[in-house]
Amino acid sequence: MTSAAKQQALQWAEQYVCPDRVRFLTAAGIDLVIGRREGYRLWDLDGRELIDIHLNGGVFNLGHRNPQVIEALRAALETLDIGNHHFPSVERAQLAHELVGLTPGMQYAVFASGGGEAIDLAIKSARRVTGRRRIVSVTDAYHGHTGLALAAGDEQAATAFLSLDPDIVRVPFNDAEALAAALREPTAAVILETVPATAGFPRPSDAYLPAVRRLCDEADALYIADEVQTGLGRSGRMWGVELFGVVRDIRVTGKGLSGGIYPIAATLLNERAGQWLQTDGWGHVSTFGGAELGCRVASRVLELTGEALPTLPIDAWAAGFAELAQAYPQWVVEVRQTGLIIGVKFANEMGGMLMTRLLYDQGVWAMFAGFDRSVLQVKPGLLMSDGERGQVLEAFHRACAVAVTM
Repeated sequence: MTSAAKQQALQWAEQYVCPDRVRFLTAAGIDLVIGRREGYRLWDLDGRELIDIHLNGGVFNLGHRNPQVIEALRAALETLDIGNHHFPSVERAQLAHELVGLTPGMQYAVFASGGGEAIDLAIKSARRVTGRRRIVSVTDAYHGHTGLALAAGDEQAATAFLSLDPDIVRVPFNDAEALAAALREPTAAVILETVPATAGFPRPSDAYLPAVRRLCDEADALYIADEVQTGLGRSGRMWGVELFGVVRDIRVTGKGLSGGIYPIAATLLNERAGQWLQTDGWGHVSTFGGAELGCRVASRVLELTGEALPTLPIDAWAAGFAELAQAYPQWVVEVRQTGLIIGVKFANEMGGMLMTRLLYDQGVWAMFAGFDRSVLQVKPGLLMSDGERGQVLEAFHRACAVAVTM
């Protein structure tokens, strides 16, 4: 029986927040209203327990309400607030020092309240320092829903909000020849997710990202790496591009930097990309970007992430999904894995959506890829236990067994 509190939340969410999304999910049999949350588990207001392998795109890499992250915020609240973005800050300077130190080739860190804002700054910086407007993105990209981030992402979403920009062009992902052709015209920057999330986590070929770097150099264009979803340990390295030996000019991080506790994102710029900071200190301001409370949280997140990296169970997840594909070859078409970034493609064009619902029934929360609904996004937490991994894989087997009979 649905509780009164849950009924009220669903009613008001449909009435005031996002009617279409609420109707879509409830029609699919997913009427989740999250109450308690802890580690990698969620509880619906009605008591349904779920293991979370969606993690809100990596926001909860370290789990929900990680006690060490909460303690960092609690300690900061004893003396700090958001601070004043006009003045130097111990916390902001410390976090910038840490991020630049973790990112070879970077010189500056500019903070934002979310990934979209940070992407906007990356594009603004590229245009400013090159004196060019043209940006090359890829089809089925997602960079956020703010102004320039939206314009650089999926064409359909940009069109809906009248945000198409004739100076932003799109080419297929993993196609160096198409990129080379696009770069024949003067270009400010190429912007790429290292592993495009909403497209279903297609893995770049080993040669692709090095080719992107070379082509950018030849065209005197900047390379912007959107690591909002692929950074902070998800690839098995601190940053996804490290797997491919690529040095970029601008890197954007967010989501998991917050620890799921305090919103914060950052745009990291090399000397060329950030040279405008030397002469225009008010060229970009963000009231809540780099809030001192958030900086304390993010510093702790970086520390905990670094501690987790050496023991990530990447091979164990790979073995588990290989076994699943072997057991259900008619249903599991492809497993795309880059560290703990996993996309599972199914035989039906809506297979990812179907598995979202079937896994929900089995006590696991995962989400289909928005631009390829045959794919299910799987984002295991960095600190997830062996027992939880086993439960998730068992749930996949049960869900696949149902799917092949439908």
